[in-house]
Amino acid sequence: MTDYDYDELGLVAGLEIHQQLDTETKLFCECPTAVRDPEEHTRMFTRYLHPTKSELGEIDAAALEESRVEREFEYLSYDTTCLVEEDDEPPRRVDSEALEVTMEIAQLLDMSVVDQAHVMRKIVVDGSNTTGFQRTMLVATDGAVETDDGPVGVEDIMLEEESAQRVAETDAGVRYSLDRLGIPLVEIGTHPDIRSPEQAQEAAERIGMLLRSTGRVKRGLGTIRQDVNVSIADGARVEIKGVQSLDDIADIVHNEVGRQVELLDIADELRARDASVGEPRDVSDVFADTDSGVIQGALSGDGAAMAIRLGGFDGLVGRELQPDRRLGTELADHAIRHGAGGIFHTDELPAYGVTGEEVRALREAVGAGPEDAVALVADDPGTAELAIEAVADRARTAIEGVPEETRDATEEATTRYLRPLPGAARMYPETDVPPVEPDPTEVETPELLTEKVDRYQSEYGLDEGLAEQVAYGRRMPLFERAVEMGVDPTLAASTVESTLTELRRDGVPVEHLDDRHFEELFALLAAGELATEGVPELLTALAEAPDLSAREAAEREGLGSAGEDEVREAVRAVVERNQSQVEEEGMGAFSALMGECMGALRGKADGDVVSDVLREEIQKRA
Repeated sequence: MTDYDYDELGLVAGLEIHQQLDTETKLFCECPTAVRDPEEHTRMFTRYLHPTKSELGEIDAAALEESRVEREFEYLSYDTTCLVEEDDEPPRRVDSEALEVTMEIAQLLDMSVVDQAHVMRKIVVDGSNTTGFQRTMLVATDGAVETDDGPVGVEDIMLEEESAQRVAETDAGVRYSLDRLGIPLVEIGTHPDIRSPEQAQEAAERIGMLLRSTGRVKRGLGTIRQDVNVSIADGARVEIKGVQSLDDIADIVHNEVGRQVELLDIADELRARDASVGEPRDVSDVFADTDSGVIQGALSGDGAAMAIRLGGFDGLVGRELQPDRRLGTELADHAIRHGAGGIFHTDELPAYGVTGEEVRALREAVGAGPEDAVALVADDPGTAELAIEAVADRARTAIEGVPEETRDATEEATTRYLRPLPGAARMYPETDVPPVEPDPTEVETPELLTEKVDRYQSEYGLDEGLAEQVAYGRRMPLFERAVEMGVDPTLAASTVESTLTELRRDGVPVEHLDDRHFEELFALLAAGELATEGVPELLTALAEAPDLSAREAAEREGLGSAGEDEVREAVRAVVERNQSQVEEEGMGAFSALMGECMGALRGKADGDVVSDVLREEIQKRA
């Protein structure tokens, strides 16, 4: 990995953290916030979305580009879907629980809550909202988080509705699921105070810890997303969307810095070569008899091969910008964005069935010289024309330097082109929802997870490792409720962490367990109706039959808490069966008989109780 002097390059970065809130209902309706299986949908409908002008008569550039590709959007609705989600009914008032959680987060970030919050519409025409816009509202401003390299200012916190979940690509467009649409979501934006990849990751981790400290945010894949804004002194601001893992943030910032450094170097070289971009040409005749499967397939379907001369680009289109991503990949991203499958370019040809003779004919057809490159798109005529024009536009910006744009994070910690940066023209007031007046005095500041770890050790006697596991784990609220019921803290902690992990490793379908199962199990423990040793067996039974209550599962499995008489009777039976071993070995037989006793009681008695009774019975007969 290349080392960069980030101070010398003038790195400036900021974060946008998007976190779903774990509320009972959605932000503007009474529908539940549970995610559904797409197979459970009850009906499907379609929409076509188009951008509208702002109050000043402007159209947002990102929305305009999105609209150039005509797409049909399909939506899956469920028995829990209402008319608000389908955009057939006006939204209701802002959910009070979501506003309360947002104010708790604002307090943890030391932010000032606004006197009055107004709902705005943010134009989004990629189909992820049935309305063609996302509703959002400013709740608090002016906060900060601490990092080892100094504080990072928090500019604002927005409360908004989550978008619909993309389920599949279709021949006509995209299919979305409405189960996620409208889930309350907070967006936390920092100031551009970040000066290194490591500081970006640390700030994101700190904000993530603060969010989880509320105990009221959703957990799991896709419930939190990090966007990173990155620029260097001579580059441009680039917004990187959808970073799923905190561990990727430092690598993504590093790779984006490297991309901008390479693009600036390429721009210098292109200007030195007096680079230019030609006009698109139809070169279908060049490939009339081609053996290239992609080009042949396009042309046989009444398609067209469109090419463009990239003057002075020879050898630079194949230049690597990020790991496994080149300038040619950037050009292809723009072609793909406009419906094409990708591009060919002469820095990589002949290849893919394209012969050297065809390359020479292609160069001649567009008037390319030795220092020039050629880009080629083969598709249906309309798509090919749009795609090659997009390639030409991106090539022209390569001569200028680094374009401002929104990019999508990949699993490899690199990025790909997504759309132009949105502007102010995408925002306008929501007239269907009245303003709200948040009152921060109505909420208490939550305890930080770091503080919980310390308290769990001092108050409950948990060791540091288990205390940290519970505090940062998804079932921390369950642990606290168990302790409130009177369950031993160490038992409660080990149940929601180590016991669950062991069962998962043994192939038990623990993903079927929900909060209800644990709460019912803890109630049995607190009432003395379930022995500690019966916990794993009961959890296994509930995981395999999740519709049962904990009491029903315990009765079916013969679990419960045995009384002293039942324990002594079972132990005596084991000792009597093994009388000769007891007489011969005395207490040396204890370990072997202990396992047999526990098996006979099948988790109905705690080990300490069984151990005491067994010792007594052995001593009587030894």
